[in-house]
Parts: sequence; C-alpha cells; structure tokens
Amino acid sequence: MHVQPYLFFEGRCDEALEFYRAKLGAEVTMLMRFKDNPEPAASQEMCAGGETSGAPAGDNVMHAEFKIGDTTLMASDGMAKDAPVFRGFSLSLTVADEADAKRKFAALSEGGQVRMPLGPTFFSPSFGMVQDRFGVGWMVIVPGPKA
Repeated sequence: MHVQPYLFFEGRCDEALEFYRAKLGAEVTMLMRFKDNPEPAASQEMCAGGETSGAPAGDNVMHAEFKIGDTTLMASDGMAKDAPVFRGFSLSLTVADEADAKRKFAALSEGGQVRMPLGPTFFSPSFGMVQDRFGVGWMVIVPGPKA
C-alpha cells in the first residue's frame, strides 16, 4: 500500500510546479493537460468554466506527478473554479542540516506566510512552519534533538 499527497491548485498548477522546481529542486515526471484526455467529453465536463489561470481550460493541468527528493506528489488544476484551500495537513520537508533548512524555509516563505519561525526546538536543531504562496502548509525540519 502507498499513500501520496494529491494537491489541487485550482488553476495555478503550472505556476506551483515551476515554483517547487525552482525552490525545492522538484522534478516533474508526468504531466497531462485536460486537452490531452482521450475522452474529450469527460475533460470538457471536468474543466467547464475553469479558466481562472488565464489559460484556456483545456491547457489546465489534469494530472501531474512530481518528485521532491524521494517523495512523489501528485497535482492538478482541479476544477479551477475557486482559490485553492489546503487545510488540515502540512507537508513535512526533512533536510540534512541547518543551512539547507534556512534556504528551503526562505524559499517557501517567498510570497507566503511564516506560521512558526525557523529555529531550535527541544526535538530539532532547526524547525519551522510556513504556508507557501499557494496556501500549502510546510514544516521544515532537521532531524535530531537540539544540539
């Protein structure tokens, strides 16, 4: 059994994938647009009215897979009708050292909102929480107890 996060960016998937590529080294391993669906009627129904990204609805991302480190995540523009809402979870990004934690935390913070500043805790030499510009919650952590 395998559990993977599936993120719906409601018309901002291309932008999110590029952001994660530039800031976290993400690699897109698969991308299918609504216009590429072999069942056009299904695509038309799924993306009807979904032009919030500024691109024609058929150009919106129907399904994408991308890797950050060893983890594969999935993403879509979804119905592209409303602003994305990510609540009730955070993605935890485990990094090797404090310098990398600072870089990744700063990158994710660009255009986002810091929820808990990056710093030492009783369970980690460096831990912080941020909501990125898309509303996705992230916890950046260096494993191990505080030195």
